[in-house]
Amino acid sequence: MSLILIWYIALGLGTVLSVIRALLGPTAPDRAAAVDIMTTVTSGLMIIIALAQKNSLLLDVSIVYAILSFIAVMAVARYLEKGV
Repeated sequence: MSLILIWYIALGLGTVLSVIRALLGPTAPDRAAAVDIMTTVTSGLMIIIALAQKNSLLLDVSIVYAILSFIAVMAVARYLEKGV
């Protein structure tokens, strides 16, 4: 089994588990944390795909996606904290 296939399986499992947490999370912060994990895992998956395909453009997309997801998580955290 190649290393990239192992990473695909691990990141896929992480995505499935975070989707389960997002659906079953009893509170809004649990769901927000699960969405943050999903975006992080998706960014990692894009990096692994870029390495497998030798495509550097996908690395740039992954960086932008990670930055935008960080900003979105901070906005959700502020909303949950203050309600504004």
